[in-house]
Amino acid sequence: MLLDILFLLLGLVLILWGASALTDGSSAIARRMGVSDLVVGLTVVSFGTSAPELTISVMSALNGSAGLAIGNVVGSNVFNICAIIGITALLRPVPVERSLMANEIPLVVLSSLVLLVMGCGVYLDGASSAVLTRVDGLILLLFFAVFMRYVFASAKSAPSAGAAGEGKAVMPVWKAVLFTVGGLAALIWGGDKFVDGASGLASRMGVSEAVIGLTIVAVGTSLPELATSVTAALKGRTGIAVGNVIGSNIFNVFMVLGASATVRELPFQGVGIVDLALLAVASVLFWLSGRVIGHNVITRGEGAVFVILYAAYMTWVVIGA
Repeated sequence: MLLDILFLLLGLVLILWGASALTDGSSAIARRMGVSDLVVGLTVVSFGTSAPELTISVMSALNGSAGLAIGNVVGSNVFNICAIIGITALLRPVPVERSLMANEIPLVVLSSLVLLVMGCGVYLDGASSAVLTRVDGLILLLFFAVFMRYVFASAKSAPSAGAAGEGKAVMPVWKAVLFTVGGLAALIWGGDKFVDGASGLASRMGVSEAVIGLTIVAVGTSLPELATSVTAALKGRTGIAVGNVIGSNIFNVFMVLGASATVRELPFQGVGIVDLALLAVASVLFWLSGRVIGHNVITRGEGAVFVILYAAYMTWVVIGA
């Protein structure tokens, strides 16, 4: 018990430090390379902070723990939208670029809908149980390849960050690289230790594997995204804050679940239609809140709605455990 608590505390410290270092380092690299903060948030930051989900889901698939593998991704994506965007908006209203509303956020909605359709296979094709097959995994990986092609094509036409950074002290290259690599390492290791401690405590309480994946593991592996987005928003780097969540959600479904299902077919055990439908609804609300309601700004009021939605969902999961 004591070791689990120590893992929790150690993981939290590493995650908070890593988020700050990663934000500073990646922003400096973006300014030097003339790449926008948004592109950095959609790629290196979001993929780096999603490394815990990838590691845990693939290892869970190899060990036959399908509930943990899928629950981790679904729970993390719900947390990313409802908790991270919600908390970030409560701290500071989040402006969202028009291009995000037209291009990237619809991909988040698409990833959620694709996963919902795959989870409804038991109703669509008469199968005895819903399963994420290897074919499904390959389809998800194909979606991910298309997304990466789009990101790198967009990077060529993205506004240069160099002009914005003129007149400001820029971090030396060696220091920026050290901060970025060190921050990613701290985030990954910290997230791993946090999940170890949290899972150990949950197992002692007799909580099911799916519930652990949807709650403690999902929150633990999403702490890097939360810390990075909140830190970036407080520093005025809203491009990284929003891009991080968008990139992570797309990465989690298309790459993490795609790779996991390709390794071994994953039954949706313990992760039901309600969980998948809530993720789809949250994704649509994320898009509508900025595009229709907030006029390209996610306000504090909308942030509060996201946080309340997540609290209600967590209450439902825990009560139904």
